[in-house]
Amino acid sequence: MRYRCFFLVSLAISTVAIAQTTLYKSIGPDGKTIYSDRPPPNAKEVKTLTFQNGPVSPLSPETLTYMEKLKKSADARASAPPSRETVLYSAVWCGYCKQAKAYLSSKQVAYREFDIDTKDGLLAFAQAGGKGGVPFLVVDGKSVSGFTVASYDAIFAGRK
Repeated sequence: MRYRCFFLVSLAISTVAIAQTTLYKSIGPDGKTIYSDRPPPNAKEVKTLTFQNGPVSPLSPETLTYMEKLKKSADARASAPPSRETVLYSAVWCGYCKQAKAYLSSKQVAYREFDIDTKDGLLAFAQAGGKGGVPFLVVDGKSVSGFTVASYDAIFAGRK
């Protein structure tokens, strides 16, 4: 029984998608701190911050297949949210999604939520570029798969 649990845990860990993102923190000519995805040419000092997308709750192969069918059907009922809107794609059963919602609540971040267990939510998730797991957060056109405090802090760092 122990070996079976170990195998399932190691399988779950190996299916987590990890992507790396670089964020540049610099001091502008006016002395203000600037966060950007590109190194600024006229900054006094530049610090590179690198973070990885966090752990996700993987979607089942059946859900991924259904998501592809939805994308091909061009269902017009679900529209893509405006690019300046903060959107969280989540599922009720996902523990990382609960952590992401708690983070957003603690930082008093207003956001729109799509439940990927609904047809419209899954279609919106696919249209937003979501791939293999939730939570999937989109902020000002940038996205983070999974949840870690560091990745959420980084994505909101340059936002006013």
